[in-house]
Amino acid sequence: MRRVFLARTAVSLSPIQDLAACARRPRERSGLPLLPRTGATLVNDAGGSPRRLAAEMADIEAQRDAALRVVDRLRSAGHEAYFVGGCVRDELMGRLPREFDVATSADPDTVQALFPHNVAMGKQFGVIVAMLDQIPTEVATFRSDDAYVDGRRPTGVRFTTAREDAERRDFTFNALFLDPATGDIMDFVGGRGDLEARLLRAIGDPRARFREDKLRMLRAVRFATTGPFEIEAETWTAVTELASEITTVSWERIQAELSRILVSGRAEFGVRLLHESGLLAEILPEIAATDGVPQPPQFHPEGCVLTHTLLGLRHLDALEERPLELALGILLHDVGKPPTYEVRDRIRFDGHDRVGAEMTDDILHRLRYPNAVIAEVRELVRRHMAFVQIREWRPAKVRRFLTSPLSERHLALHRLDCLAAHGRLDTWTWCHAQRDAMLAETPPPPPLISGHDLIDAGYAVGPLIGTILASLDDERLEGRLPTKEEALAWVIANYPRNGGSDAA
Repeated sequence: MRRVFLARTAVSLSPIQDLAACARRPRERSGLPLLPRTGATLVNDAGGSPRRLAAEMADIEAQRDAALRVVDRLRSAGHEAYFVGGCVRDELMGRLPREFDVATSADPDTVQALFPHNVAMGKQFGVIVAMLDQIPTEVATFRSDDAYVDGRRPTGVRFTTAREDAERRDFTFNALFLDPATGDIMDFVGGRGDLEARLLRAIGDPRARFREDKLRMLRAVRFATTGPFEIEAETWTAVTELASEITTVSWERIQAELSRILVSGRAEFGVRLLHESGLLAEILPEIAATDGVPQPPQFHPEGCVLTHTLLGLRHLDALEERPLELALGILLHDVGKPPTYEVRDRIRFDGHDRVGAEMTDDILHRLRYPNAVIAEVRELVRRHMAFVQIREWRPAKVRRFLTSPLSERHLALHRLDCLAAHGRLDTWTWCHAQRDAMLAETPPPPPLISGHDLIDAGYAVGPLIGTILASLDDERLEGRLPTKEEALAWVIANYPRNGGSDAA
């Protein structure tokens, strides 16, 4: 019996705690003190080497210095100027911001006059990018927004006061103004209290804020994931009510938020939250469709396909480095199971790796990922079942797979897949030992026969030569053709020249 399984029942969370419910549940303010900037840490989403982190921190300090000089120049000319938004939030949380934005009472023309080297990329919205020593700082004039009609941008803006500028922003903790000279905070919307309580709250009417810019719903999930923050009850309700409208946002913007969730170190939490909010069904309906799809318990005691995927993300979160391609690989590796679901002697998903690779290609193109990312993730999904029979392969095939450019990524995905299911890592351990031994060997000698040798022997230029060379490489790796003469004799015996006749 074969059927397409598109179950929409609630995902079984046992034995996994329902973390998403915690994210949306209001609680008493914790009184957690805000950390000073001294000793701040860099939040390193995808992981990385100490050298890379040191370089990033040096770059952040250069950006902060440039932003300080922007504020100083604006104030020297008689204008209000503050750090605003994410950089204030991150500094108050003891994190080093990745960028520094400035809000000012100066109008865009004045900003351009004060900073001759500038980019007027958003002047109609009051935004000028000031360039100091080739370091960009976004400078925005205090404004209030006119009506939003496209779910993304206002039809116009009016330049106004800091208070009104704060009130048109998305979440309370993103509407704080910091005087970098004194450390004083201007808070018109209760953002500092929410930040202390680790509470994500939309400013004013959350439905109005989300209708203005639908991406804010995804940003709410991303902030709740990376903060971490709990989502205030009315804000959460608004997300669930308006989730179906998220695809009016460009796929490029959706992709950027999804990627940040996946490499955050809390991807399991983030994807759970996307699912419970209804956003997952809109942006990744193929993953939402794995909810409730049963699996054979002898291989998957954890439960349905979505539970398995979430557990895979949990183990990804535990890694020191979390490359995006691996994160997408574990998210999508079993996406082909619902359309291949079948019950015979047991539950089976024949060909789900091949079907899943095709679906992965479609999904990642829809999300506008770069071609290189799509190609790698598609290959990870296509080959993720290779480990089932790898010990039965011919030695040459094993060598080719385990020394390929993607071998380390294949092994990493296989490990996550196993840990999220039966937990056995014997094949992963065997493959790692084989790979380490292969990489430690002396580099193999050059091929015994080249394409030119085959042409000289009477073979026509064409695809057949590539086929012959690949077969020769297998034979050589398995030790059956030690000399060039034996190799040429083997070719002539197995691949006749002149269309099948080898008569001279």
